[in-house]
Amino acid sequence: MLENLHVKDLALIEEADISFGEGLNIMSGETGAGKSIILGSINMALGAKASADVIRSGKESALIELSFRLNEGQIEKVKEMDFEVEEDGEVLLTRKISVGKSVCRLNGQTISIGQLKELASILLDMYGQHEHQTLLKNSTYSKMLDNYAGEQVSIYQNELKEELRQYKNKLAERESASSDEAIRERQAELLRFEINEIESAALKEGEDEELEKRYRFLGNARKIMESVAITHQVTGYDDEASAGSLLGIGVSRLKEITAYDEEAINLYDSLVTIDSMLSDFNRELSSYEDRLSFDEGEFREVEDRLNLINKLKSKYGDSIEAIIKSWDEKSEELCKLDNYEEYLSKLDKDIEELKKNMLAKCAAISSLRKSAAAPLTESLKAAMEDLNFMDVRFEIRITPDEDRISENGYDSIEFLISLNTGEELRPMQNVASGGELSRIMLAFKSVFAQKDDVPTLIFDEIDAGISGVTAYKVAQKMGQLSKDHQLICITHLPQIAAMADEHFLIKKEAIDGRTVTNISMLDEEGSVKELARMLGADMVTDSALENARDLKKKAKG
Repeated sequence: MLENLHVKDLALIEEADISFGEGLNIMSGETGAGKSIILGSINMALGAKASADVIRSGKESALIELSFRLNEGQIEKVKEMDFEVEEDGEVLLTRKISVGKSVCRLNGQTISIGQLKELASILLDMYGQHEHQTLLKNSTYSKMLDNYAGEQVSIYQNELKEELRQYKNKLAERESASSDEAIRERQAELLRFEINEIESAALKEGEDEELEKRYRFLGNARKIMESVAITHQVTGYDDEASAGSLLGIGVSRLKEITAYDEEAINLYDSLVTIDSMLSDFNRELSSYEDRLSFDEGEFREVEDRLNLINKLKSKYGDSIEAIIKSWDEKSEELCKLDNYEEYLSKLDKDIEELKKNMLAKCAAISSLRKSAAAPLTESLKAAMEDLNFMDVRFEIRITPDEDRISENGYDSIEFLISLNTGEELRPMQNVASGGELSRIMLAFKSVFAQKDDVPTLIFDEIDAGISGVTAYKVAQKMGQLSKDHQLICITHLPQIAAMADEHFLIKKEAIDGRTVTNISMLDEEGSVKELARMLGADMVTDSALENARDLKKKAKG
């Protein structure tokens, strides 16, 4: 659940700190007070687009912090994203918005906007003011039904996606297969030439690296031999001016004084060690010098071999491994051309087999959908009846079509509804008004919330376009939903606000000549006064307060 929201220097908010509770958290206030800024800040913290315009005037940056306590299911999903989670499930999300950039962090670790959006789907479900418009899109229906049908649908769809990719590739290969024998023969001749060119080179993996190393040596052999000879001379013992000879003199002179001074013994021992090391080095260098040689013929052979390999690289790939892979592909292609009828027959058989498998997957998906459609229909119908749709009829229509296979299956899915007695079932987008769609979406949310692992649901003005008895029904549904989920809701309806477990007042004030949005948690009496205002009382009279108390009593009853 979302435990705390901290906002600083965002739009009209100078600084705000809200600690949310379990159950139903209500935010109310006058129109324009800044209620949507609060929910907007949560949305921005979870990856929504945020421009520098949201930074409070005169400030360099805005900061939003969200503190969550995750349940076991959420912890596992977050860990699958390779993020660490504290043992108690505590997670802190921060987003700092500055001019030209924004930085997002999870428990101090910087994360991308893409990761943040994936994380958002795990942490909460936000219902915006216009989300009910998604009920007007057919693509939404299959997602809802598939979600209700369970994980097996997703497994089948992933398999279907891969089979569909293979099927399309095979079809493209079949369409590009030439029926002109002369063209095929020319292609075969070219392939034979290229295959023979690669084969005759008798390439070995890693050969080019060894050749390049040898080529560098042979190309610089004279310089190497000269440098080694000089080094051998100056570190040896044959020349009076060499390091070995001079070091030998030093050893002899120090040895003479060791009998007179104990400290000189240590110096003598160190110099003897150095002399021994130099002698060993000089012998190794001499052995290395003896092995050095330069063969003009070898140099030309290495150069010619490298030129051949580089020529093949320019034609068939940038490495020996790539050239060998090209040889494999060309050999396979030549085999197809040499056995063309057999190749076409196998290709047709593969296409037929893939389509058969895809149709089987589509049928399995369709079967799962049909099995899920009946209980989902009943659950949605019951939820809509709870929201004052008294004579609602609802149907999920699934129409298979084997000619329209997609990665989601081959079904066309419609949600049909009738809201009034005597009316025929028609597509939802042709029937429901904005206010009705809002209630229908709440019904959907209440049904799917029982299956989802997301404990926090946020509603931005779910009460749009409703009043009277319907408002009471919506309030009751919100109350039921809040028993198993944390709900955070902006509302203008006193019937919904009266159900609050925690009630927050959003108020706009002028302080020191600047407009500021403030948020405060209301106690019981404060909540009653806010309800009285919401009930439309110009003045908070004793009568208005009594009505507000009755409303809260009824809500809690």
